[in-house]
Amino acid sequence: MADKPILLSGVKPTGRVHIGNYFGAMRQFVELQEKYRCFVFIADYHALTTPHSHHHPEEVRESSREIARAYLAIGLDPKQIVLFKQSEVPAHTELAWIFNCITTMPYLMRAHAFKDAEAKNKEISVGTFDYPMLMAADILLYDPAVVPVGKDQKQHVEYARDTGQKFNSLYGDIFAIPEPLILDATATVPGTDGQKMSKSYGNTIPVFATREELAETVMSIVTDSSGTRPENVYQIHKLVRSEAELVPLYEQNTGNYKALKEALIEDLDQFLSPMRTKYEELKNDPSMVEQVLIEGKREARAVSEAKMQQVRKAVGVA
Repeated sequence: MADKPILLSGVKPTGRVHIGNYFGAMRQFVELQEKYRCFVFIADYHALTTPHSHHHPEEVRESSREIARAYLAIGLDPKQIVLFKQSEVPAHTELAWIFNCITTMPYLMRAHAFKDAEAKNKEISVGTFDYPMLMAADILLYDPAVVPVGKDQKQHVEYARDTGQKFNSLYGDIFAIPEPLILDATATVPGTDGQKMSKSYGNTIPVFATREELAETVMSIVTDSSGTRPENVYQIHKLVRSEAELVPLYEQNTGNYKALKEALIEDLDQFLSPMRTKYEELKNDPSMVEQVLIEGKREARAVSEAKMQQVRKAVGVA
């Protein structure tokens, strides 16, 4: 395992995992774990930048457990990957502070999240302003060769690359400079209303929903009667069935949207059922996930602490 290149990815714990998350990114990790030594962390400190989290600490805790269960249920193998919580590895916040000290405010003001918040004229927390530095620390601690991101998140990796290069030019070659690994463009999964599937739009189909919940959600998909087929239904359907199989099915049922939705319920249920079963098993026995996170913490602490010893020495605090 040690001779595989390293991949690093973080995921923010924000509620239930939906099929947009799964087809957009998560399932690709199952393939990537064969090729890379994967460090996958639950970004619970990043979750604290949302004001909602300040009033709901139990929600942050439960979402972290939910994400851990989800990754294991979709097929990540704890023997091949290192799964851990960001908050359990102190090096992340320590390195972020050191990066703060070599980073200027105008540079951070170019970050998309800051610009978006500023445009909405919000009271911006220091955490929101500074999160690119925590993210740079998250990434650079593990010397990854690649960081998988969607096209719209490429800036995160650019911030980490810039910061690593700046640190190296000041203190010598301490950090490997990672490349973004742009995930496959199947990422845009339409939601039940035809917009991009997103928790903020409330249009999601949860991966681990019961069959009844799945049926209810699929039946609520908005259909447009102007075309020959219900496009929102079809776009979701082709994630789990080949177009060669779907074209005749949709032609036979032109205008019969109820029958097409029922076919989608069947196919989604069949596709998601094994993952749902595994998820329920993990939920019923929390010690399984706990054990994986304990192992992950141990491994991530060992790797990150070795890196921090070099960093502390380089900057003169050790």
